[in-house]
Amino acid sequence: MTDQTQAQTAQDENQLITQRLEKLQAIKDSGKNPYPNTFRPKNYCGDLQKTFENQSKAEIEAGEKVQVSVAGRVMLNRGSFIVIQDMTGRIQLYVDRKNLPSETLDTIKSLDLGDIVAVNGYIGRSGKGDLYVHIEDFELLTKSLRPLPDKFHGLADTEARYRNRHVDLIMNEESRRTFTIRSQVIAGIRKFMLNERFMEVETPMMHPIPGGAVARPFITHHNALDMELYLRIAPELYLKRLVVGGFERVFEINRSFRNEGVSARHNPEFTMIEFYQAYADYKDLMDLTERLFNELATDILGTTELSYQGESISLKAPFARVPMTKAIEMYAENFDMAKIADRDYLADYVKNVLHQEVKDIFGVGKLQTIIFEETAEHKLRQPTFITEYPAETSPLARRNDENPEITDRFELFIGGREMANGFSELNDPIDQAERFRQQVAEKDAGDDEAMHFDADFIEALEYGLPPTAGTGIGIDRLVMLLSDSASIRDVILFPHMRRKD
Repeated sequence: MTDQTQAQTAQDENQLITQRLEKLQAIKDSGKNPYPNTFRPKNYCGDLQKTFENQSKAEIEAGEKVQVSVAGRVMLNRGSFIVIQDMTGRIQLYVDRKNLPSETLDTIKSLDLGDIVAVNGYIGRSGKGDLYVHIEDFELLTKSLRPLPDKFHGLADTEARYRNRHVDLIMNEESRRTFTIRSQVIAGIRKFMLNERFMEVETPMMHPIPGGAVARPFITHHNALDMELYLRIAPELYLKRLVVGGFERVFEINRSFRNEGVSARHNPEFTMIEFYQAYADYKDLMDLTERLFNELATDILGTTELSYQGESISLKAPFARVPMTKAIEMYAENFDMAKIADRDYLADYVKNVLHQEVKDIFGVGKLQTIIFEETAEHKLRQPTFITEYPAETSPLARRNDENPEITDRFELFIGGREMANGFSELNDPIDQAERFRQQVAEKDAGDDEAMHFDADFIEALEYGLPPTAGTGIGIDRLVMLLSDSASIRDVILFPHMRRKD
């Protein structure tokens, strides 16, 4: 849009706002309240559409009048018919010009798109087959002062949709569907976990030491205590302390914060669920995660066969389970698997084939992880659990009994994106302390995302953490999948944006 077009659009909008302000003043001058709070609707538009969907015009007219009471925003004005919209859908209102009082007709005539109105009347069906409410009583509840976007295009500008989510929700049925699915996902997760005898808990959002994940934190300052605090990057270490305390199955649907890049898959503030189960291992939680995804898709969408951005994806269990080194063998081009444990070869491949930075502190496990992330992740389209992560890149996971260089850990990938991360928990306090020291060494070497040493957590482990497994699932990405949304900003009501200036 050119500067001249933008200026003309702003001028036109200002003229419309001026006209609406004049109407508002006229209502006030007549002694009426343009913003009354006296009406309580007894019916919803979508519910009425569903109730009468199988009744013809003749059948409706043959029975007794069905009295209803609705409220909603004016979306279309077709003269004799007005279309309103509430949280469940739309319905038409029939303006009976022969029988309505002149005062009511004047109010209806002065309506603007976006005004919120209340109606008492009875159900009818038009000759074209559209359900409507025959107006008997009519009231203006809210005068809208800003014009809605063009009804055919809505908010065509994607950035405008994110910055003005309230307008996007008014105009865009697909956006309303997406956030309805989001609400259903969160409710469904909570129901599933409670049915599995997990207890929902809440843990701090401000931490003295950032932990529970490898990420860069946001830093804040507590004035009264005169200390630095970190917005949580994960609730993991607190949840495991609860398992130490005897709450053997816990979960938290939490907001976490990571001071990292913004992209179609990343938002600095995001929602996830973490859950921990005593007397279980990572294989048990792979099974549980499969059941959770299957149940959510079935309950919300009615099927486990999805279409995501034109690609068919099946959430029917069982999901594939592939060791990380096997995924490298499958997807890394011109890679010599005979040298999968040769640090010099791995470093050369990362540096010269993948063109990624290699630091002296990077061991075999770190280099293998980089190769997997760069060559295989985006190719994992169908649900796939990647297992056997290196201990070097899994500082909180339990070492495998047969091979201490790897851990009993999984990550779930769908559509080329990580959806979940889980593992058998490391409950050896001595091993955990050594892993923390390794993370501190990496931080000292310049890795801003490496973990701190958390002495309080080590002390908790010394009281004894039972054999435990835990998993974290990104709810935003899960909603993207189930709602067929391309960007994480499409599933977050108010995503973070750069300032306009």
